[in-house]
Amino acid sequence: MNLSTLDLNLLLVLHAVLEERSAARAARRLRVTPSAVSNSLARLRAQLGDPLVVRSGRGLVPTPRAQQIAPRLRAAFGEIAGAIEGDRAFDPRATTRAFTLALSDLDQICSLPAIARAAAAEMPRATLRVVSVDHLEATGGLGGGDVDATIAPAHPLPPGHHAADLFEQDSVFVVRRGHPCARRRLTREAFNSLRHIDIHIALGRGGIGNRAAVEALAAQGLRREIAAAVPTFSAAAVIAANTDLVAAMPRRIAEALARLAPLTLLEPPVAALVFRMQLVWHDRTHEDEGARCFRELVIAALRDGPPARGRAAEGTRKKPSGPRDSRPASSSPTRR
Repeated sequence: MNLSTLDLNLLLVLHAVLEERSAARAARRLRVTPSAVSNSLARLRAQLGDPLVVRSGRGLVPTPRAQQIAPRLRAAFGEIAGAIEGDRAFDPRATTRAFTLALSDLDQICSLPAIARAAAAEMPRATLRVVSVDHLEATGGLGGGDVDATIAPAHPLPPGHHAADLFEQDSVFVVRRGHPCARRRLTREAFNSLRHIDIHIALGRGGIGNRAAVEALAAQGLRREIAAAVPTFSAAAVIAANTDLVAAMPRRIAEALARLAPLTLLEPPVAALVFRMQLVWHDRTHEDEGARCFRELVIAALRDGPPARGRAAEGTRKKPSGPRDSRPASSSPTRR
């Protein structure tokens, strides 16, 4: 038999009849008349060359051929129903899906532990996959299909992106222990005399936070002579710990790295730059129930954990207000 010539609706009728063992009950389930069920069975019998079901007492019993077909129909229609319904009946404790977050090394160190604990508790069978910001950029951003969400500083979002507030973080400078500047308050003059380490986490370029920091420092009359550029906060900390160079970074990563390397934190000579951090995602996953549950898990983990200093909630689409990022709309928001 050529499957393309078979009316698949006939198989749906047979599936209902085999489960209900009654043409009348199958008709009610399918919301058709009993005669429509009988006519469909007659057509399928002719095409398959088998009675399929025969009357026994007040019900219908399957033939050996129908018994062979029944479990395959059950499995096939179950798969079709699951594909059509998607995650509308998403069960976080049963799901085996993989959810992907793009994080800089800052959030891999400071945010990921809380997220991983929450995922293990709320989605014990799911897989938490973490990739770098470089990977996010290289695979087409949040609209590229490989990454579900990222953490980035608040900024005007490209069309088709959504965000929810997570927490605020301020910045400090790190130098080696025993650095001449560590013995006194950092002044504007001292700052301008230092050589700096720049941090470019997005394909070798400064991201949103980097650009915001450069603009804020320049507005305060501060300048940086860049002596080195690295792709991670960790690399910047290691260089700072072994030279007289200075690196700017969010306080929470500076405090974490200072516990591992001989570093001293310096307060900026002007008001500290404060970033409002957000979870950002794309239209591609906005309506997906599983992705929504995962976002809520991340938001709750960071809202309730040590880095969170503000209430977080699922956001709505943000419209750009102010200078637009020069990257295409499909690219993803990245941080410094």
